[in-house]
Amino acid sequence: MAKVALLIGVSEYELGLNPLPSAVKDIEAMQRVLVNPEMGNFAEADITVLKDPQRQAIEDAIFNLFQNRQKDDLLLFYFSGHGIKDERGKLYLSSCTTKKLNNKLVTPSAVAASVLHDNMNDSRSQRQVIILDCCFSGAIAQGMTVKDDGSVNVQEQLGGKGRAILTSSTSTQYSFEQEGSELSIYTRYLVEGIEKGAADKDGDGWISVDELHEYTSSKVQEAAPAMTPEFYPFKGAHKILLAKSPKDDPRVKYRKEVESRMNRGKFSIPARRLLNSLRLKLKLDLEVADAIEAEVKQPYQEYQRKLAEYEETLLEAIKDETTLSETTLNDLKDYQQDLGFRDEDVASIKERIIGQRKLIAPLEQPQLFTKPNQLNQFEFNVVTVNAQGERINSSRGRSEFFTEDLGNNVVLEMVAIPGGKFLMGSPENELERRDSESPQHTVTVQPFFMGKFPVTQAQWAAVAVLKNVKIDLNPDPSNFKGANRPVEMVSWNHAIEFCARLSNKTGKNYRLPSEAEWEYACRAGTTTPFYFGEMITTDLANYNGEYVYGSGIKGQYHEQTTDVGIFPANPFGLFDMHGNIWEWCQDEWHQNYNEAPADGSAWGSKNDNPFRCLRGGSWFNDPRLCRSACRYVNNHDYLYYVNGFRVVCSVLL
Repeated sequence: MAKVALLIGVSEYELGLNPLPSAVKDIEAMQRVLVNPEMGNFAEADITVLKDPQRQAIEDAIFNLFQNRQKDDLLLFYFSGHGIKDERGKLYLSSCTTKKLNNKLVTPSAVAASVLHDNMNDSRSQRQVIILDCCFSGAIAQGMTVKDDGSVNVQEQLGGKGRAILTSSTSTQYSFEQEGSELSIYTRYLVEGIEKGAADKDGDGWISVDELHEYTSSKVQEAAPAMTPEFYPFKGAHKILLAKSPKDDPRVKYRKEVESRMNRGKFSIPARRLLNSLRLKLKLDLEVADAIEAEVKQPYQEYQRKLAEYEETLLEAIKDETTLSETTLNDLKDYQQDLGFRDEDVASIKERIIGQRKLIAPLEQPQLFTKPNQLNQFEFNVVTVNAQGERINSSRGRSEFFTEDLGNNVVLEMVAIPGGKFLMGSPENELERRDSESPQHTVTVQPFFMGKFPVTQAQWAAVAVLKNVKIDLNPDPSNFKGANRPVEMVSWNHAIEFCARLSNKTGKNYRLPSEAEWEYACRAGTTTPFYFGEMITTDLANYNGEYVYGSGIKGQYHEQTTDVGIFPANPFGLFDMHGNIWEWCQDEWHQNYNEAPADGSAWGSKNDNPFRCLRGGSWFNDPRLCRSACRYVNNHDYLYYVNGFRVVCSVLL
C-alpha cells in the first residue's frame, strides 16, 4: 500500500487575478505534517510539491499521481489558489499564467476540473482524498483576497466511488486570506488538526477525513463566520485514515478537555478547577497548558477582536454623520465583508448603535393554534429491550395525528404529543453521559404536535419551491438521495426558513422544537438511556454499528441515511428519534442546564450566540450519542450530511 500526495500552491498570477501570498506557504505547511512519521507518515519521495506552476506542469503531475496505482493506495490531492469557472459553469484550477480579461477566464492557462476528474476515474485507487482551499462564489470584497469565482457543483464535477472531497467554503461564500496570517484560514486549521492531534475526535490514535473536516470546519466558523467548509464523501470514503495522532500524549488529552470545557472563549469556575486538576495529573508544565489554552481560544478571540473593530468603526461613522448616507452604508457593508462577517454577526451592534431592526429575529415563544376538530388515529409497534439488547416486550401503541397536504402527493404527518412533566437530562450513573446533560431538572411541557418523521427529502422539495421568506433554499441539498430519506446538508437557518414557508402556506405556526420538547417527545415517558430501554441495537435504529454501548454487541453500519419509519417507533408514535439524522432544535447552545427554563420553552440568551442545539445522533455516530439525553452543537449556518430536523406546532386544547 502506497501513500502518495500532490500539493499545489499558486500565489503569483497574471492579468485579472490578485496574488495569494499564503498559497505557497499553505503547501509547505501541509508537506510538513504529511512527511512527519508521527503524523501523515508519507515518504518524502512520494510527495510532489508544485509552487506557482504552469498549466502543463499541473496536468502532468495529476497524471503521475493517479496512474499505475493499486486499489489500497492512498492518494491525496491538495490545491491552494484561485478556483474559477467559465461561462458554462465548468470549474478550473488556476496556474501562475492564468488570466482573466473583462472578467472572463482565458481557459488555456487554467486546468479544467474534468482533467482531475478523468484521472481520478482512471485510477484503480479506491482511497482518494481531494482538498481544495478555494471556493466558487465570484465576489471580491474591498481589502479581501478572494480565492473563488462563480457557482460550481463540486459533487457533479469531482464525485466518484471511494473519494472524499473537502472544500474551504460553500459555492456561495468567500474563501479568503487574512492580513497578518501566514496561512489561509482553512489550511491553518487543517494543519493544526493534524499537528496538534486535535482532530482525533474519538481518541483512537487516527485522524480520518471526516474528523479532520469536523474539526477544521468548527474552527474556521469561529474565526470567520462567513465561511462554511464543506465535505463530500462518496461510498464510505469519510472513514479514510489520513494521519496518526499521538494517542497517549498528555498535551492532546489536555487540549481535548480544553475544547470541550471552553464556552465563548471562557471557562466556568468549576471548569477552570477541573482543568487545573487535569494539568497536574498529566504533569504538564503551566507554560505548556497556557499555550494550549491560548491556541484554542484564538479563533474566538479573533472573532471578538474584529467585532470590536467593526463597532468602533460604526461609532466613528455615526459621529461623523448623524444620518448615514447611502455611500457610507455601502462602504460599511464592504468593510463588514472585509472582516468576514455575515449580516447576522453584526446585527446586534447595528441595532444597539443605529436602531436598525435585527436581521435575524430572536427566538420567540411559540404561537398557539386551535387543535383540529378531526384527528386520525394510527397504530404502531413499541419494542422494549433488556440490558443485553434482547427484546423482552412488544406491544401495540396508538396515537392521534393530522396531515398537511404539501402538494404533488406529498403529505406531512403531525403526531399529537400530550402535555406533562418529565425529568430532563441524564442521571449521574447513566453510562457515557456528558456534563452538558446536567443538572437534571423537572420541566413542564404543554401539548403540541410533532412530525412523525424527520423532514424527508420529498417534503423538503415541496416546501423549498414556495415563496422565499428570508433566504433561498436548495430543493435537493442532500448527499444521500431518496424521497423518503431524511433531508440533510441543511443548516439551522435553512430549517428556520422551511418552517417560515410552511407556516405561510398552512396558516399554522410551524417551528423547530425546543430542546425540552424534543427530549420529552423522545423519551415518551421512559427514563432509560434509549426509549427502547437500557440498550440500543442496529435492529432498532440506524447508527454506527461498529461501536457498542455498554455490554451490547456490534451490528450493521449502513454508512448512510435510511428511509424514515423502517425502525420501531417510541411510545408516542414518533420514528427515528434515535439515529439516522441529527435534528436541529430551536435553542441556542448552553454548556449545561444551570438556569434553564422549566416551562418547555426554547432557551435563548442576551448575547449573540451563533451556536444551536442538535439531538438524536445519526447514522454516522456511535450509540452513546444517540441517547435520549445527549446534546450536540453546531454553528447555525453549518451544513453537514448528518444534520436534519423535524417540525412541531403548538396546540390550544
